[in-house]
Amino acid sequence: MKESAVKKIAVLTSGGDSPGMNAALRAVVRTANYYNIECYGVREGYNGLIQGDFLKMGARSVKNIINQGGTILKSARSKEFRTFKGRQEAYENCVKHGIEALVCIGGDGTFTGAKIFNEEFGIKVIGIPGTIDNDIFGTDNTIGYDTALNTAMDAIDKIRDTATSHNRVFFVEVMGRDAGFIALNSGLATGALDILIPEKRDSLDELFANFRNAEKTGKASSIVVVAEGEKLANIYELAEKTQKEFPDYDIRVAILGHIQRGGSPSCADRVLASRLGYGAVVGLMEGRTNVMAGMRSNDIVYTEIEEAIKKHNEINKDLLLISEILAI
Repeated sequence: MKESAVKKIAVLTSGGDSPGMNAALRAVVRTANYYNIECYGVREGYNGLIQGDFLKMGARSVKNIINQGGTILKSARSKEFRTFKGRQEAYENCVKHGIEALVCIGGDGTFTGAKIFNEEFGIKVIGIPGTIDNDIFGTDNTIGYDTALNTAMDAIDKIRDTATSHNRVFFVEVMGRDAGFIALNSGLATGALDILIPEKRDSLDELFANFRNAEKTGKASSIVVVAEGEKLANIYELAEKTQKEFPDYDIRVAILGHIQRGGSPSCADRVLASRLGYGAVVGLMEGRTNVMAGMRSNDIVYTEIEEAIKKHNEINKDLLLISEILAI
């Protein structure tokens, strides 16, 4: 490889945590060390940039973290970094420490902050997509998505045991404020009767029709998986309206919540994080900036940050059809 375009970089994790962030951090630090690039960790995301909370990191700084959920650097959503004054202070700290480039691990908000920071002050930035929602354009999967999906699937499998034992209907809410990837795939994997996601126009009539069809085929218990961003109604309202329509049903609500964001990352997430951490450092060495390292068709690719945050991965409509067919 040719001589690196950067000699000193910093890495941070920002926004919501996701399983595999530590694996990505490990890859960034060790790749930088391998190529004799000084690497600093920034605690608490952009807040740490503003406060000057930098930690020099070597290969041993990231030992035994590839299997850990969360982020050892901590994470935060920085209100101060949204102001020019905050970003000015962050830039001054970068200059003070000789930081030429930032590796920013996170989602839309993280990338938006990185893009603005680069445009205002010229610090090179490269993003690594770390979010369980899988809604970042430019990569087939985001770090943490596979683990969150498997966590949701395992939880719904356990809920089904109770639903079957008591002939109950469960409405199960999974994470996905603006995206239904976890809901759709976990619902398909667990044989949900219906899957409600923000990307499609759902209706109570269709939901009730599915329950009636289930009765005709002899189903005595059912699971309905609902993304937290579902526009039709919140999960309690859906359960209440279903109870009015079917007064004999024994209905329960389960909200999986933040268990989906934690836990040891899956093999897929560890490998993805390792490859993207390596790709981010190599991208900076090649002189890239204002881009995100992603994975498409099992190859590392680079996408302009502006494109990554403006566009979103689309739901696979075939999966919607398959889920409907297999729910009979």
